[in-house]
Amino acid sequence: MESLYSDRYTIGIVIGVVFGIVTRLSLLQTDYRQYPTYPHGRIIHISLGVIAAGLGAVAVPSLFDKNYTAITFLSLAAQQFRDVRNMERNTLGKIDEMELVPRGGTYIEGTAMVFEGRNYMVIFAAFMASLFTILFGWMYGIAAGIGAGAVALIFKSGKSITAAAKVRNAEIRMDGPDLYVDDIYIMNVGLRQDQTLILEHGMGLIVTPCNRNGRITIANLGQRQAMLHDLSTILGVYRDSGEPALVPLSKLDLNDGRLAVFILPQERNPGLAKQVLERVPLLESAVRMPSEAKADMRKAGSS
Repeated sequence: MESLYSDRYTIGIVIGVVFGIVTRLSLLQTDYRQYPTYPHGRIIHISLGVIAAGLGAVAVPSLFDKNYTAITFLSLAAQQFRDVRNMERNTLGKIDEMELVPRGGTYIEGTAMVFEGRNYMVIFAAFMASLFTILFGWMYGIAAGIGAGAVALIFKSGKSITAAAKVRNAEIRMDGPDLYVDDIYIMNVGLRQDQTLILEHGMGLIVTPCNRNGRITIANLGQRQAMLHDLSTILGVYRDSGEPALVPLSKLDLNDGRLAVFILPQERNPGLAKQVLERVPLLESAVRMPSEAKADMRKAGSS
């Protein structure tokens, strides 16, 4: 045991691996989407987290020993984690084909990107814990590991819809065969039976953008599909396959940029629906910032 504690490299690697694994466990969460699945999906990602932690921890002794060739394995790890992204994309794409209300490609790409990025956060946490342990001692290594884990947790959750828009409940109504949410036209429903079901089970919400950036962001089809998917996942959806009139939809008011969301939940709870929609993640691939481009043009014109 004395020889173990006297070997700073060994202690650094052990502490780095431990904090890398702890960081991955803290970032791994099976939520209402039931993904990653439990237990097999979690086993896969925990195993990858252990590998990433080992890579980050071992990189520090390699640098101190000037074994720069050994660092090249990090490029191989990056390739492997890109393959993780592809695996998640393919898996979610196959699952999406069986969903009554699919996630959509933008949502899937964002989820796959998150799984790849979290492995890099594990490498970062393990590297920092190992580095500080070897340089200053195990107490500093633990402090660095805790700090790196805190940074990883900050990046665990992105922004939600409330960062770009405000959400409120709205009434649905039928004007003859035409369905409206508030004053925004949704679709034409020809069958009286479908009209009755919609009025009985349907709900409407209005998403009002906060600014020009939010207006273009919520207009993105991938972001809108993510809203419909999360609402249908949590509240359920009152439909079966082959019923196009009962499909949840979202439509824009082209004049002011408001988005009308129409859903048919199995649990008709307007308050819960509003909360769910407010917590829908703001997809990185859907975010647009035209105001920034406008500012750049002004700067270019004034220079």
